[in-house]
Amino acid sequence: MTETVSVRLVGGSDGERATFEVSDEENRCLLTCRYRDKTISSEAADFFDALVSIRRQLQHDGLIPYCYGASLNVFPSTMARDMGRGLKAYKLAPGKHSNRADLVGIFDEGTDVVPADVDAQEQFFRDWIESPRS
Repeated sequence: MTETVSVRLVGGSDGERATFEVSDEENRCLLTCRYRDKTISSEAADFFDALVSIRRQLQHDGLIPYCYGASLNVFPSTMARDMGRGLKAYKLAPGKHSNRADLVGIFDEGTDVVPADVDAQEQFFRDWIESPRS
């Protein structure tokens, strides 16, 4: 499977976008990002991990993809990674359990996306794991 998606970039010029080529090859997830005449590729066990790797490189240019996979309050479960190759993740709210309605595509965007760097997103997830939930 190969799919190409276009994602807005936060921190760049107005309307700046990147294209992501999503390729699932022999149980490996290959993600290629093209922006500003540059190409970044990452191969990982799942697409969320591949996106994290690319986001770390985009951060050097002050850029964050405007999508759920780069949103502060979104993170995949182990099952989403294993069963769905990390293409879906859960919107998280402090003090609340996630459910199916909270599942979003990592390359999708919405008005509730909170662009964040990788470290902030990972810290939010760790804090969510440790917080009591109702």
